[in-house]
Amino acid sequence: MTVRTIRTPLDAPIGAIANRFGDKSKEVERFLKFAIVGAFGFLVDFTTVFVLQATILVPKPGVPDLNVTIATTIGFIAAILSNFTWHRLWTYPDSRSRSMRRQLFYFAVINMIGWLGRTLWITFAHEPVGEFLLPILLPHIQMLRPGYIPGPAAAAKLGTMVCLVTGVVIVMIWNFWANRNLTYNDVE
Repeated sequence: MTVRTIRTPLDAPIGAIANRFGDKSKEVERFLKFAIVGAFGFLVDFTTVFVLQATILVPKPGVPDLNVTIATTIGFIAAILSNFTWHRLWTYPDSRSRSMRRQLFYFAVINMIGWLGRTLWITFAHEPVGEFLLPILLPHIQMLRPGYIPGPAAAAKLGTMVCLVTGVVIVMIWNFWANRNLTYNDVE
């Protein structure tokens, strides 16, 4: 069976860094690739949420907000699909003892657990976090955007983005550990 893999300009520097770890070099290489794919997935996720909140899913202050839940879920799904593709072709190209369908199933289940925790966190914490941070960050925002006056949804938007970032970090750690031990446990 031919293993399909993608070569990128990042392969050489990643290999050089990983080779410094001797026996663990292959796992370090996988972790670095996992982190890069995760960073790209974060950009997909963050951009999707930002665009949706700026256009059709504007947060509504004062209530646990369905628009926030929908926007962050759509961003998360877009990132999952991107990440699975990149991990299958670049991070773990040698993981083929299971069918792609089965790997996608495991990957999706692991990510859904992460999604659930992240979504609950964002849905219930975005407004208090935004209300806390907006007065602290407003002078800095106004330095970048003189004359900026926050609208009614400003705190909710800021809180959503801050909670999204913290949620992504926690979910990335969970996803690496769980996927390495379940989805891609057939590689040495």
